[in-house]
Amino acid sequence: MKSIIHYVSIFCVCVLTFSCQKKSANQDINLVFRYNENANIQTLDPAFARSMAIIWPCNQLFNGLVQLDDSLHVQPDIARSWTISEDGKRYDFTLRSNVYFHKHTNFGADSTRTVNARDFAYSFNRIVDKDVVSPGAWIFQKVEKFTAVNDSVFRIELKEAFPAFLGLLSMRYASVVPKEVVEDKTQDFRSHPIGTGPFYFKFWEENIKLVLRKNNRYFEKDENGVSLPYLEAVSITFLPDKQSSFLQFLQGNLDFISGLDPSYKDEIITEDGQLNPKYNDKIQMVTGPYLNTEYLGFNLDSPSAVQDKRIRQALNKGFDRNKMLLHLRSGMGEDNVGGIIPKGLEGQISLDPLYNPQVALELVNAYKKEKKLDRVEVTLSTNASYLDIGEYLQREWKKIGIDVVVDVTPPASLRQGMASGKVSFFRGSWIADYPDAENYLSLFYSKNKAPNGPNYTRFDNKEYDKLYNQALSEVSPDKRTTLYQQMDHIIADEVPAIILFYDRAARFSHQNVKGLGINPMNNLFLKRVYKE
Repeated sequence: MKSIIHYVSIFCVCVLTFSCQKKSANQDINLVFRYNENANIQTLDPAFARSMAIIWPCNQLFNGLVQLDDSLHVQPDIARSWTISEDGKRYDFTLRSNVYFHKHTNFGADSTRTVNARDFAYSFNRIVDKDVVSPGAWIFQKVEKFTAVNDSVFRIELKEAFPAFLGLLSMRYASVVPKEVVEDKTQDFRSHPIGTGPFYFKFWEENIKLVLRKNNRYFEKDENGVSLPYLEAVSITFLPDKQSSFLQFLQGNLDFISGLDPSYKDEIITEDGQLNPKYNDKIQMVTGPYLNTEYLGFNLDSPSAVQDKRIRQALNKGFDRNKMLLHLRSGMGEDNVGGIIPKGLEGQISLDPLYNPQVALELVNAYKKEKKLDRVEVTLSTNASYLDIGEYLQREWKKIGIDVVVDVTPPASLRQGMASGKVSFFRGSWIADYPDAENYLSLFYSKNKAPNGPNYTRFDNKEYDKLYNQALSEVSPDKRTTLYQQMDHIIADEVPAIILFYDRAARFSHQNVKGLGINPMNNLFLKRVYKE
């Protein structure tokens, strides 16, 4: 009997131990946020954060003067407040006094120190240093100089007013970094970064795994005074295959995936863009506007039919966007388009539904009659990923009397053809660099004509240019929005480009993930995320 009691006791202890270990393991998992990055990242230095793959981890490691909320409104970050001069050319930022760099031996006995205005002067001058060759140098092209007025006041003086400048400062390029670490030749800052963010760098086995840990001295608190972040760690893996990462997500090994890849799109969403009902109790889906406008541009210097406004208008009215998105993009996009400015930005306009095949046919017939032509032919240059849309449009435009040749070109060759003007009609897209409609409207400013700027359509309109220049010097947000709307109406009327649709972002996470949110820049910030 004693022997049986002994073994039963041992068994109970083992069961309790295993149960506690399992409970502890589950608790640990709930403190770690796990996601996969399909694209390998080359650096963790924010001076080179040119892709979303790099920007996302850098968002957790670094801070700048300002940040954006999920509605893309500029909010304080390390700068607790700022003032702008009446002429819009001088910005004075007052810094918080409780922002610390992550620990590092180069800071001396205390292993850290507070951020001051000289750190921002150093960080921003580093971005524009030609020896550094940062791809972010362009964000400071309108800057005259940076000045540390004192420890807590940082001044930026512009060559000319630029109301969108605060939005530029929210970009990851404008992060603050410590000179003591960056300039130390014995340190590799790209792979061992030191910032001020809610998480600090812990471990990186390149192409395998990146681990960030909670920064216990982080300065931000939530609405209840609780210190951020809530999570203890962030774990990033680098599986290159998107279907494999999707399977890892379904198995519970990843907490979230972003976007829709053809390899799993039909599995996770229905034909009308809703979450597959079989996942309703396991997965949550969030969608929202994404600042990406998909369009077809006309080279207005090209000696072809697209020079005639009637043909451009006919092509614009001659296809059903709703049907296109439903069948080819599972409804993931906004078909009620206006001008180039997408939903999610101030200045976006609304128009009556564009689809009107009867009017489109009349415009084409009027053009044919005037030019004494039997047929109209145009060539659409696109890449392979948009071949399905190209072929759909080809069929639709045939119905209104326009023959379209779809020319499939490698992406690099297409970009070169757009820049050189060798293509007359091309597929393009524009993802916002910063949250201001000026970023989109610059595509049609005459002084930005390719190859010296992003005006690939070679659009040249005096009234448009006048409004654009007025907007650049207008300090009032409301007046600037009105100017933006007037410019966008000109684009909608003149049709230098056909707006196919405004994109939408989609995020999928497990039901226990809270606070993830979504924003029109599709940026990832994890300081307010927690797991139940």
